[in-house]
Amino acid sequence: MHRTGRGRVRSPLQITGFGALAWALLLIVASCAADGSSSERREALPASTEEGLSFGHPDSVLLWTPEQQLAGFPNYDLLFDTRRIPASTRPSELPARPADFGDLAYDVGGRTYGLDDFLARNHVTGLIVVQDGEVLLERYVPPNAPSTRWVSYSVAKSVVSLLLGAAIQDGTIGSVDDRVTDYIPLLEGSAYDAVRIRNVLRMSSGVAWNEDYSDPDSDVSREIDFGGVERLHFLSEKPRVAAPGERFNYSTGEIYLAGAVVRGAVGNNLSSYLHQKIWEPFGMEADANWMLVEPGGPEYAGCCISATLRDYARLGLFVLADGVLDDGRRVLPEGWIAESTTPSPANDGYGYLWWLGDDGAFTARGIFGQMIHIDPARDLVIATHGAWPSPTGEEFSAHRDGFVGAVGRLLDARASTGPRVP
Repeated sequence: MHRTGRGRVRSPLQITGFGALAWALLLIVASCAADGSSSERREALPASTEEGLSFGHPDSVLLWTPEQQLAGFPNYDLLFDTRRIPASTRPSELPARPADFGDLAYDVGGRTYGLDDFLARNHVTGLIVVQDGEVLLERYVPPNAPSTRWVSYSVAKSVVSLLLGAAIQDGTIGSVDDRVTDYIPLLEGSAYDAVRIRNVLRMSSGVAWNEDYSDPDSDVSREIDFGGVERLHFLSEKPRVAAPGERFNYSTGEIYLAGAVVRGAVGNNLSSYLHQKIWEPFGMEADANWMLVEPGGPEYAGCCISATLRDYARLGLFVLADGVLDDGRRVLPEGWIAESTTPSPANDGYGYLWWLGDDGAFTARGIFGQMIHIDPARDLVIATHGAWPSPTGEEFSAHRDGFVGAVGRLLDARASTGPRVP
């Protein structure tokens, strides 16, 4: 297991178990110092508590208790090595137009639920609904607040898709039909020789990968111990199990490759490129951070951007704008979002690292209930911070999907009676 100074654990899937006192104090820090910088929040931790973060047997983030989740999810920069993504020097407005969602209703398993049910049953710690660029609904569960940064997990995969599009627009990547090995020569001679960037974005490289989080011998569990170059060597040893493009196989490791393609093409780390292309010019109002695979090394890519709920909503607005800034500059190639959200041949519910709906909407999803839902037809973004008791779950997913559908129906019903007003 890798640690950095003063016992700080690096890997999120192999973090050491916290003592009760350490977690209680982290909760206090999350509550009373949410507005502070990482250094200010770290200074708020007594030295003995920070040392206490390394107590106990190695455990998994996937096994954190609810109390540990609430302390850990907003404090990744205290627990792991991360790279800062500075707030924009020109934050964009996110005006409020509060709407009444008291009559929202959706069905799951023959029962009807409302807004408060969704928040409680799905362990939602933050919810924002934005339509036409205005906030209709914004709710937080204390101690969370608009300033709270929360880890995104696989929502980061969709951000990598945006960055790859930006690199194509910049001309540093030719197209998604380029070979992965054009940008990662270390993989030459491996099963990735025939793999195109498009295959990686669709998670259909045909290269073997086991994403079983509960299996300590799975690929996703084993890669945790690897640094940047080690991960590439690990991936280069995986065998081919299908022709590229034929079989969908969810792979966080593969998105590390997508991130490596971007890094190799632009000659910069992902956090800096995200700041340059989106965070600064689109006006994100708060610092974010991205977890690293090793101290000073590359970003995890397939996981773990931490940002405020409002800035997750702004990411959705950036996508709705087709990657065009307020001044008319284009960050993404024209048609990139449409291409990214076209169903893949191997999985008609998946695009270029986006989960696709049946109605033209699409979603960035992360375990434990993280979400940025984007609905172009309604000019709608719904984002959540969450702390599901388990990484995934059919019932949680059913409530998430039911709630999203209910929001759309409610807004449609109100729009049919006249202009969009609360």
